[in-house]
Amino acid sequence: MTVQFRIDALTLDTTEGEVGYQFTSDLTVLAGPTGVGKTTLLELIKFGFGGDARLAPVAVEHVEAVSLDVTLGDEKLRLTRSLDQAKRKTARVTDLVTLERQPDHNVGNEQPSLNTLLLRCLGLPDDMRAAAGGNSVREGNRITFNDILTYLYIPQYEINRDIARSQDSYLEPKRRAVFELLFGLTDANILAMRSRINKLKAKIDSAEKEHSTVVEFLRASGTTARSEAVETGEQARANQEAAERELGALREEIEPIADRETQVVRDLLAEAERALADVRTANVDLNRRQAEYMAERRRVQGDLDRLDRMRTAGERLADIEFTVCPRCMQSLERHIPAGACRLCLQADTVVDTGQIDQYEVRQLASQLTEMEDQLRALDTQQAVLIRAIGDRERLIEHLSSTLETRTAERVTPRLQAFSDASQRLATARTQQELLEATLRQWDRVADLENAADTLRGEREQLKGQLKRATAQLEERRTRIVDEISEEFASTVAAVGIPGVQTASVDKDKYLPFLNGKIFSQVVQVGGGMATATQVAYWSSLLAIALRNHDTNYPAFLLLDSPRLALNTAEKLTAALYRRLVTQADANPGRVQFIIADNELPDSYRGHYAQVDFNYLHPTVATIEHPGESEVVTIDDLHDE
Repeated sequence: MTVQFRIDALTLDTTEGEVGYQFTSDLTVLAGPTGVGKTTLLELIKFGFGGDARLAPVAVEHVEAVSLDVTLGDEKLRLTRSLDQAKRKTARVTDLVTLERQPDHNVGNEQPSLNTLLLRCLGLPDDMRAAAGGNSVREGNRITFNDILTYLYIPQYEINRDIARSQDSYLEPKRRAVFELLFGLTDANILAMRSRINKLKAKIDSAEKEHSTVVEFLRASGTTARSEAVETGEQARANQEAAERELGALREEIEPIADRETQVVRDLLAEAERALADVRTANVDLNRRQAEYMAERRRVQGDLDRLDRMRTAGERLADIEFTVCPRCMQSLERHIPAGACRLCLQADTVVDTGQIDQYEVRQLASQLTEMEDQLRALDTQQAVLIRAIGDRERLIEHLSSTLETRTAERVTPRLQAFSDASQRLATARTQQELLEATLRQWDRVADLENAADTLRGEREQLKGQLKRATAQLEERRTRIVDEISEEFASTVAAVGIPGVQTASVDKDKYLPFLNGKIFSQVVQVGGGMATATQVAYWSSLLAIALRNHDTNYPAFLLLDSPRLALNTAEKLTAALYRRLVTQADANPGRVQFIIADNELPDSYRGHYAQVDFNYLHPTVATIEHPGESEVVTIDDLHDE
């Protein structure tokens, strides 16, 4: 049976108060002229379900939140979503049966997700993907509640242009998958297998591409088969072992070349090198001591120069005769008592330091003489060390020459052989390393071939399972599509769509087929014909879903302005409404239609609930309408 899907109430929290609407009838019509907010109301319903809606200025500026009381399957929920940019990412969910508030649900993919909740209420899993067929290697896009909503809400901007976005080729696999899912022509397992097959295709393509790349590399390396690389590697290993044996033999021949005299010369050379190092160390220490003595000598000489300057200054000042005291300006031409200052006649505190200065000078002169003797002794020692360094360097040179002469005659002839063997060993090792890398690449080729074969086997197995699963549903698919096609043809004939001689539903694309043309070609003929086709198509889908009790199709249809493109086609408009009214009357409590339209046919007004709007009483009633000439509609915004 169809899944129960009803909007019981809609509440708008605006800046000026609350606006609420109840939808208790199976068929409710929102009537009023263009610009009173009918489309705004329907787009807010879409927004409340977590969709990306086209919001009018009145909604953006004055509506703070939208709440939907809905019946989905066995669940009765209240969904509240704020229009604030920061808060609209989550929705408040309240269970209307238990009156318990559930955790806030994310509008995106994060859990808990509103999408997961709504799909679960409809009896559908949330991890289904719609994979394209043919050579596609993509898993496919996830099927969300918004994809289901394209079968339930026909907006004004699509009613005379497109069916469930069928003209968007990118979304074609998803549209067909949703159709099949709602009518039981596929299931989650089949969708998962299709997605897995495409994923395996991508892995196989990647493995084959990598396999080709490695094979091209191996061809460039000069090895066309693994056996050839193994054979070449074994030859390189044999060459390496032969070179190692030759080097070992040469070493054994060279090592005994050391007689007793040669060993004595080596010992003398080592001793001479150690003695040279000791002498050089002593010379460095001597240079350090010499520098210290010279620095001390400069200090003592400076002290002697200071004392000499003091003595000279005293002698020069002693010859000056003062007649007036430079301090108090008193005359100095009078008797000066003994022990008084000759300058100011005060008691003289200056003590004669002549003897002290003479003693200090003698001490400094003695130190200076002693340091000169030490420096001369150091110079003598340094000369001895320099001669010793020269002697030892000549001795080392002589011993080295003697040792080289004694060994050259026996070692030199073998050096070329040793060098050649070492070169062959290095070449063999390098070649072996390269071949080992080549063998690893051949192993990689084998691994890639095995991986690709495994993936192909899994893909073929899945294809077999998919073929059997789809075959089991083929009879049902044929029956359901035929029923839809017959219902659509009879509806088109009953409604009397102008210019249509033949009507059916395409068995592959599930779209209307009029006069031998697919719907996307029909919409170019005229908007009125396209709108009438839309109503006939969606009502036919709903009729077949209600007739078959084992579908997942929600018994709900939200239509925006079906009469907009019909203009003055009164008979066609009346026939379309007669079709909807008949369908609602035939399924009381099982189906719900909500229609927004301008002018309605008078003959069926008693068969549905009608809510009338005008510019004094718009849909967002708490906000004053700017007037017919000042209003900016959603279509105006979209056209801009």
